[in-house]
Amino acid sequence: MKVLMLNGSCNVDGSTRCGLDVMARTFAECGIESEIVNVGNKPVQDCIGCGKCAEKKQCIFSNDGVNEFVQKAYDADGFVFASPVYYAHPSGRIQSFLDRVFFSSMSADRYAAFKHKPGAAVVVARRAGTSASFDVLNKYFGIAKMLVVGSTYWNEFHALTKDDVPQDEEGVQTLENLAWHMAWLIKCLKAGRDAGIPLPDIREEVMTNFVR
Repeated sequence: MKVLMLNGSCNVDGSTRCGLDVMARTFAECGIESEIVNVGNKPVQDCIGCGKCAEKKQCIFSNDGVNEFVQKAYDADGFVFASPVYYAHPSGRIQSFLDRVFFSSMSADRYAAFKHKPGAAVVVARRAGTSASFDVLNKYFGIAKMLVVGSTYWNEFHALTKDDVPQDEEGVQTLENLAWHMAWLIKCLKAGRDAGIPLPDIREEVMTNFVR
């Protein structure tokens, strides 16, 4: 069992990564493997709405890790998307990355890599903007038939640098509790599969366009 975690900060060793390391240690305590993928500090192409992913079964842009992330997602049992707060929203790079991850996954096989798997958003800020950023990242889970995991507070912590992270004791506690909740849910889902409990019967034949 494995959780795939995405670090949406351009600083691969900053406060966002520090928060994910807290969760990784907790997952390990629960017997769950984890892997952290860094969006990194190189350019990330935005989605251009070309629709080619439906034809090619992957994004046409192949130089920034999006297609590799989707391939890893098929073998993952849960996901954590983490971002620093920029002007009360997640980093632009994680939004561009995830827009293409989910658009191409939807076009290729209706979110097969993600559906019926738990996901959690995590955000870090020096001071404010966390709840707005948290809301943005949660939108990806809601449209892809995923299960949203919560904690004992909204999934946020506060720090300017990675050295500040341990000082937010409640934030660290929130991250640990979030990892425990996700580990428990992953194990429950496996137990359900082993017991032969079927997945929900999802209908997708209806689509309404409001302007025609």
